[in-house]
Amino acid sequence: MVTLTIDGLKVQAEEGSTILEAARRANIRIPTLCYLPEVQAIGACRVCLVEIEGNRNLQPACVFPVSEGLVVHTNNARVRRARKFSVEMILSDHPMDDCLTCTRNQRCELQKLADELGIREVKFTGEKSEGRLDNLSPSIVRDQSKCILCRRCVTVCKEIQEVAAISIQGRGFKTRVEPAFGESLNDVACALCGQCILVCPVGAIHEKEHIEEVWHAIFDPSKFVVVQDAPAVRAALGEEFGYPPGTLVTGKMLAAVRRLGFDRVFDTNFAADLTIIEEGHELLKRIKEGGVLPMITSCSPGWVKFIEHFYPELLPHLSTCKSPHQMLGALVKTYYAQKVGVDPKDMVVVSVMPCTAKKFECNRPEMNGSGYKDVDYVITTRELAKMIKQAGIDFAGLEDGYYDDPLGEYSGAGTIFGATGGVMEAALRTAYELMTGKTLECLEFTTVRGLEGIKEAVVPVEGLGELKVAVAHGLGNARKILDRIKDGSADYHFIEIMCCPGGCVGGGGQPLPVNDEIRMLRARALYQEDEKLRIRKSHENPSIKKLYEEFLGRPLGEKSHQLLHTRYTARRKF
Repeated sequence: MVTLTIDGLKVQAEEGSTILEAARRANIRIPTLCYLPEVQAIGACRVCLVEIEGNRNLQPACVFPVSEGLVVHTNNARVRRARKFSVEMILSDHPMDDCLTCTRNQRCELQKLADELGIREVKFTGEKSEGRLDNLSPSIVRDQSKCILCRRCVTVCKEIQEVAAISIQGRGFKTRVEPAFGESLNDVACALCGQCILVCPVGAIHEKEHIEEVWHAIFDPSKFVVVQDAPAVRAALGEEFGYPPGTLVTGKMLAAVRRLGFDRVFDTNFAADLTIIEEGHELLKRIKEGGVLPMITSCSPGWVKFIEHFYPELLPHLSTCKSPHQMLGALVKTYYAQKVGVDPKDMVVVSVMPCTAKKFECNRPEMNGSGYKDVDYVITTRELAKMIKQAGIDFAGLEDGYYDDPLGEYSGAGTIFGATGGVMEAALRTAYELMTGKTLECLEFTTVRGLEGIKEAVVPVEGLGELKVAVAHGLGNARKILDRIKDGSADYHFIEIMCCPGGCVGGGGQPLPVNDEIRMLRARALYQEDEKLRIRKSHENPSIKKLYEEFLGRPLGEKSHQLLHTRYTARRKF
């Protein structure tokens, strides 16, 4: 440890850490735009400049290392002038006329910083860099005119997700962030995970909104509009209305969507339970009949797109199960349509998801097992919050609502799907009992919980010996697992892979900001709901049992394969 002085305060910090890290531990705020904790510190934006006694020039706090006796000033006149100048220069090349209509209005880090620094006019005028709008992707829109070249998105895409779909192109005034050769995100090997959206400080990258299309369907009297929500949504939506991260707002969310005008409200958790039944039987069949192992989960569309691009030779390892919301969409337009006597061509299914990649997934040509498009629109957690606010609904004042039967009943196993390790834990609860015919007494598989990048577990199973499983979250960790499968060193039966760090709780469509602390709080909320539920195993869900009796027949049966399973597509890497 070394001792330094920051703004007259004695501060201790670890040798090798930076002035910015030392200041934050001492609750001294130094503003930043390009910095990402533990991921990127490059000093590109020059907003974190500080004065160090004995140094002629101001230094970026995010990269300058601490040392014994260092004396730092973070808020004197010289520092303030330099920061203001840096921000004014960024603003001089920014389309400020768009602020009121920008998706990040009032939540823009640049806007907030300009206000804090008291910038009321931009002194520098002249030529602006070329602005390009890329809106060809079904999931993500890039507005190059708003990019401040902070490189956060580039870092997350390359270092965390290890996809590298975007990078720095050009030089000098013509520098820009985009895919190689100026291609659209729609035409390159992008997983559409939206992690770039979560780290962008401005509105240069955002999800493609489908709010107006959903309103149009709701207001159309000829349409029967069904909404479903993923488990991670209920643990994050409250943040858009001032609740602390990790607050479960299930009841208020259900009341709100009913007020919006949806005809039925179902729960993706129901289909998560259904996924476990189908996936569990598929795993058991592969083990018994010598099928392709390890089997890997297929409920994360960003992950599926990643393996299709980068490891197409390993596609046989994927489970054939659709993701839960696609399963539910197929059932709404078949099983439920028959029950209520509604023509499926008049049905509109809307999924509220924590994920931007699901916007792409619902448009895959394979997702039409019902004879119609299984899910018509996907909106993110953020988009749902916007709809609630547009409708003038007092979210905090709502009485708790409820799900509709029969596609609204779920188990605790379905709930924990939203956290990394949750799908594996849910699967183990069912797979164990399917394989042994015995009741599993201890339902918590804590070894697969948490934010460690890759987690492993061995579960003793009578008749099998040991069931070896692994969990990975974030595509960088997925790559490590896949490389081990390719070289033959991966000794597993079953692997869960989630595209986004933390799983769906950290999805690209979740409320901002997102960091590891917030991911953990959201996951904890889902585990707490699981513990309180009467039914905690997917195969014990009464509505699931009834579905098989009345409609599907049996797991992996002909109707199940038609509606609940899918195929994959090898895609080019470049």
